[in-house]
Amino acid sequence: MLFDLVDPSLEAKIVCGDALSTLKTYEDGKFDLIVTSPPYNVGKEYEVKQSIENYLSTQEEIIKELVRVVSDQGSICWQVGNYIEKGEVFPLDIYYYQIFKKYGLQLRNRIIWYFGHGLQAKRRFSGRYETILWFSKTDNFIFNLDDVRVPSKYPGKLNYKGDKKGQPSGNPLGKNPSDIWKVVVQDWENELWDIPNVKANHIEKTNHPCQFPVELVERCVLALTEKGSWVLDPYAGVGSTIIGSLKNGRNSVGVEKEEDYCRIATERIQRFKDGNLKTRSIDRPVHVPSPNDKVAQKPQSWN
Repeated sequence: MLFDLVDPSLEAKIVCGDALSTLKTYEDGKFDLIVTSPPYNVGKEYEVKQSIENYLSTQEEIIKELVRVVSDQGSICWQVGNYIEKGEVFPLDIYYYQIFKKYGLQLRNRIIWYFGHGLQAKRRFSGRYETILWFSKTDNFIFNLDDVRVPSKYPGKLNYKGDKKGQPSGNPLGKNPSDIWKVVVQDWENELWDIPNVKANHIEKTNHPCQFPVELVERCVLALTEKGSWVLDPYAGVGSTIIGSLKNGRNSVGVEKEEDYCRIATERIQRFKDGNLKTRSIDRPVHVPSPNDKVAQKPQSWN
C-alpha cells in the first residue's frame, strides 16, 4: 500500500549509535511512548550472546534511562520472546517485569501477539506468539481506545432487556481488540484482523532477521499517544517504529547501533516521506484459503 506524503513539520530521525549513551542526551519526560523489541540474547548478528544475568543487567541500565525520558502520561511497550539455552526456555517477559516494577512502572496489559509462522521445533511445541508488556509511568496515561477498535463479530446485535432494549449493544466503531492480538477465523467467509510477523513473503521484508511489522507499532502509537507526540525506539532496527509514527502524525526518534540497519532505515523513511514505500495496512485481513483453494487440499502423496 502506498501512502500520501507526511506532514513536513514532523520530525523523524535515526541516530546511529549506542542506545545508552544516546538516551543520556535526552531531557526528562520527552517521549509519550517508547516502543521497541530489544535483542533477545540469542546470538543474532547484531548481538553478542552472554549469560542471561549479564544480559539483563545491561538491559536494566537502558530501562533506567527509558523510565527517565518517558513522560508522566507516557507508556513503554516492551515486545519480547524467549531466550533459549541448551533447549530450556526462559520467558523474557517474566524477567523484564521485575526490572520495570523496580523502577515504579505499572503493568497495564501483558499482550499476546500471535502469528501463524515462526521457528519449527522438534523437541517442544513450535512457538507461535510473543508478548508485549505495556507499562505506564503513572495512573494518568494516554489511552485512545476508539482509535484502535476492530470490527465486531455481531455488529447488528441489539440489547434484549433494560432501558436500552432494542438498541445496538455494541460500539458503532467496533470492539476492543483485547490483549490477544491474533486472527480469529469464524468460517471460510468471515475473519477478523491479524498482525503477521515479517517473514520472507511479507511486503515490508528487508534483510533484518527480526523485523518489526509497522502495523504492530501503529496500534501502540494510535492507542497510547496523541497527534504531535514524541515516540522513541531505542533498538530501531530498520525503522518500522519511525514509519508507524510518521504515518499517524507523531514525531519520532530511533536509535540503532548497526550501520547497515541505519542505512536501510534512513532509506525506508525517505521512501515513506516520498510516498512510495509499501507497507501492510493496519486494517487488512490475513488471507484464509477457501476449501476449494489448492493449498487447502491434502496432497495426494499424503493419502
